[in-house]
Formats: sequence, C-alpha cells, structure tokens
Amino acid sequence: MSTIRSLQLPERVRSGWLTTARGTFAMIEAQPARGVADRRPALLVHGYTGSKENFLPVLEPLAAAGRVVVAVDLRGQYQSPHAPDRSGYSPAALAEDVLAAAAAVAGDPAGVHLVGHSMGGLIAREAVLAHPAAFLSLTLLGSGPGMIAGGRADDLRDVVALLDPADGAEPDDVTRLAELVRLAWYEQHEPLARADGVDEHIIAFLRERTLQTCPVSLIVLARYLLSCPDRTGELAEVVAAGLPAAVVYGENDDAWPPAEQDQMAVRLGAERTCIPGAAHSPAIEAPVTTASTLTEFWNAAERSQPTVHTCGRAHRQAGKPAAAAS
Repeated sequence: MSTIRSLQLPERVRSGWLTTARGTFAMIEAQPARGVADRRPALLVHGYTGSKENFLPVLEPLAAAGRVVVAVDLRGQYQSPHAPDRSGYSPAALAEDVLAAAAAVAGDPAGVHLVGHSMGGLIAREAVLAHPAAFLSLTLLGSGPGMIAGGRADDLRDVVALLDPADGAEPDDVTRLAELVRLAWYEQHEPLARADGVDEHIIAFLRERTLQTCPVSLIVLARYLLSCPDRTGELAEVVAAGLPAAVVYGENDDAWPPAEQDQMAVRLGAERTCIPGAAHSPAIEAPVTTASTLTEFWNAAERSQPTVHTCGRAHRQAGKPAAAAS
C-alpha cells in the first residue's frame, strides 16, 4: 500500500497495515526520533469523509515526545477494506474496530491514548463506553455530544437524498452508488474546490479518497450524525471513575458550536482547550498548538497512572512489528 504521492509523508512517518483481531486497517504511523518509545502509544480516529491523512501535520510532533502514534482509516474509508453490508458501518461495529485497533497498537493490556476527531469522537466514545479499560485517556477533538445541526446537517441530508432516498428499503447496489458519488465529485465538489483555490495536489488526493471510500458507509454514517443520541451522561460516569478526558476544539468550529463543546466538557468533568485560529480541523489548521495540547494532556494522564510509563511496544523494539510497512 502507498499513500498518494502528492501527499508526502514526513521523515519519521510510514504507511502500512495494522493487523487486528477484526482484520487489517490502513494506517500511518510515527515513531520517536530516537527509535525507542518510553511513553504509551496513541491511536487517532478521523471523522466523516476523512482519513488518517487528516492527522499528518501532528504525527511527528506527537511522536517526538517519546511515543508511537498511529492514525487509521475506519472500515470502508479510503484505503481500509469495505464492510460486506450496512451493519459493518454501525456505530457499535466501528467501535469494535477501534477497540481491535487499540489492542493491536498497545500490544499489551496497559492501553492507549485515544483521540477521535468530529464523527470519530462519537465512535471513540462508543468504544470507551464498551470497554473503558482499553484506554488511558480520551480526547474529543472538534466533536460534540450528539447529533450535528446547522449547515453541516444540511450537507448530510443532501448526501442521504442523493444516495439513499428509500432509507435502505432495497439491497444496496454499490456500483450504482459509487457512480452517483463519482458524478457528484466531478460535477460539484471538484469544481468548487478548484474555485476556492485548493491546490491541485490536494484536489488529487481528495478525489482519490472520495472515489475509494465505500458509498454505503457515507449513507450509514450520515444518518448516524443526523440522529446520534447524547451519551455525555454515560461517558461522564466513566470519566468520574478515573479515565482522563479532554475536549479540544477550534475557536471557529462550524460543526458543533464551541459553546456546545464547552458545555460538554463541563458535563464530563473533562479538561477543555480552545485552539485559537482553528476551525473544525485543529490538527490541520493549528498543528503545533494541537500537538502540544495533546502531548501535555497525555503526559499528565500517564503521571496520574505511574504504572503505564513503560513502553507497551516492546514487541516492536524486539523486531516484531504489529503492522508491516509497504
């Protein structure tokens, strides 16, 4: 597997496959500069229509603190394998995938730091609620307490109207759905991106990612974002029981309003950080501040649990990688 050539990987970042108990997932991974990880690893989960590449700007800075950092493509998204049917894209199924990925990244029972961006935060929350002991901390990055509203919700309704007007009454014709996505890309999204001045190499990457993503996942996850229940109360119980949690968002976030995310942090009893100058994707828009915020939070979480200071990736240092680079 290779990431599209127009997106150059930083020196200490590699692409490859993460082998888990639930199959293989496309990943990019950053290793510490000195080659030895003396802090616990981290797993990063992207949002709707996103991919592991959304975290490229922060991977090296995060790894520089002495930990392995892995970002994965969720099932059906970009380079990860597709699910056989809609059930494979349910929040519960994707949460099981995240748990399997976390176990593979950790390599031992001590767990990983988990970050979920946007919709990925909702899936990360499902994973934590299902098995809190698998994680050392949870960061909700530009994510909210439940369903999305406003202009972003209007965009999701457009997706559903295009791809799934019958609400799944008939078996999915993936070929037909993929053709609809292709036409929408070439007739609408690519011309708009070009009109907005997006660099051609970024357009090429977005085109590749869009056309490789499973259209059925777009349907299921759009409907999820439009109806997701608020489970903040349940998550607050896990946080109160000892799981460090943080809510991080851009001051200009246009998905879940900053005030809504701020209130979620209060309800959770979580740390709250507003990233100046960032909007909905702080890892891209303010990578230095985002990386330092995550590193400080993770280090503090490990200090509060001194038994997790040792590296859980000893199998890698011993020459037994959990995922093969390509």
